[in-house]
Amino acid sequence: MSRVLRAGALALVLSLSGAAYADDWQSLHEAVREGRVVPLSELLDWLDRHYVGRVIEVELDREDGRLVYEIEMLGELNQRVEFEFDAESGRLIGIEGVDIEAMRRR
Repeated sequence: MSRVLRAGALALVLSLSGAAYADDWQSLHEAVREGRVVPLSELLDWLDRHYVGRVIEVELDREDGRLVYEIEMLGELNQRVEFEFDAESGRLIGIEGVDIEAMRRR
């Protein structure tokens, strides 16, 4: 996955506004540095190894008390697939979309 794409995805990782944005952004970087949160780049590398497509959106949300990366990809057949990863472990916890198998690398 290209560095430009990674940089763009990283820029989209938090959808916050105002003062909360700066605090949360700093907290996220600290959590990654301390190993409490998996770096986004590791998940993007994993997706690149296992699926064909282009990352079009990345979000980091809190769901049921845990941080979750939501990464949306656009496949070659214009299908949209969303992957959810536990941000602390990096474990894939969900996939939603159409024609997911068509995006899987063989």
